[in-house]
Amino acid sequence: MSRNSALNEWLDKNMGRIFLAPAVTLILIFSIFPLIASLILAFARVRFTGGGFKVRFAGWRNFDKQLFGSEQFHLLGTFTEISVPGWLFGLLATGGLVWWMVRYVRSRFTWFGFIGRLITFAMALGLSWMFAATLLSGNPFGTVGTTLFYVIVGCGIQFVIGTALAFACSQTIRGSTYFRVIFFVPMMITPIGVGYIFRMMADTTKGPFANVWQWVGLGEFAWAADPWAARVFIIVADSWQWIPFVFIMMLAAFESVPRDLGEAAEIDGASRWQSFWEITWPHVLPIAATVMLIRAIEAFKIVDLPNIMTSGGPGIATESVSLQAYYAWRALDLGQASAIAYILLFITVVICVSFFNLVVLARVRNQR
Repeated sequence: MSRNSALNEWLDKNMGRIFLAPAVTLILIFSIFPLIASLILAFARVRFTGGGFKVRFAGWRNFDKQLFGSEQFHLLGTFTEISVPGWLFGLLATGGLVWWMVRYVRSRFTWFGFIGRLITFAMALGLSWMFAATLLSGNPFGTVGTTLFYVIVGCGIQFVIGTALAFACSQTIRGSTYFRVIFFVPMMITPIGVGYIFRMMADTTKGPFANVWQWVGLGEFAWAADPWAARVFIIVADSWQWIPFVFIMMLAAFESVPRDLGEAAEIDGASRWQSFWEITWPHVLPIAATVMLIRAIEAFKIVDLPNIMTSGGPGIATESVSLQAYYAWRALDLGQASAIAYILLFITVVICVSFFNLVVLARVRNQR
């Protein structure tokens, strides 16, 4: 066999690997290598010197400082005395989680599923008592609580509004095509632009809506100095940007529902609500769960809007975990920044995987 024939045969056998090699190389360079490097830094202490830097192994000290040490108030919140509502909430949450675990053990027990649910149990128990000791006890919560507030409240609002708009535009109404384009525009703006736009609009003294704020009696209200008002404004800005994502995904889901099913239900005398709840919603529910999962993963990484609109203030009231890691990195504390990032990664993975297993896969199993 000639050399050219052997080369052509080798290329035919390995052409798939050759085409995949550039993409795999880029993934290794920009994803895997930083992940490994940051994991090493999370267990080290990095000090910059005149001639470079020194890396010294620190074990679990970076994580211990965030979870139990001097930075606990920053990450988890201030833990002092738990109030009566906090105790009630914590005990109810503990009882509900224990009942959930016992119910699983008695129904269909497998060691793999038990370990996964045990991790979910520990995460839910820890977060429940964290909110019981902070939010329900009058103590400020840290960046983990703020991030969860953005994820739960923000994503919930975005899903409800986006789904409602998608369902309305999926109907045969006049001007639906025009509204589809308008609703999709905010998603094209960068988060930095959205942050500056809403920071300008929320300015009660010099912003474009200053006269409106004065007219409704909020001209002297410094929203950036109030923790809850600042969080609400950030959620409003985040929702304005991400509702189009939910809208476009749910619109595709609603339009994929076969029309003949709805017409058959209408002939059988079903109301619009019955047709939606019994036919349309079960059909789009897997897509809705996937949309919420994707949106929650993105919401856990929120950093632009709190940084631009409030710089994490007042104090640390609007600071997310990602923003806390960014501030630690900017202060050249690479070990603490990496530890914070991996704590966020662990929380995100546990919550999102639990949601996928307990909601999405459970729905698929029930349909079978």
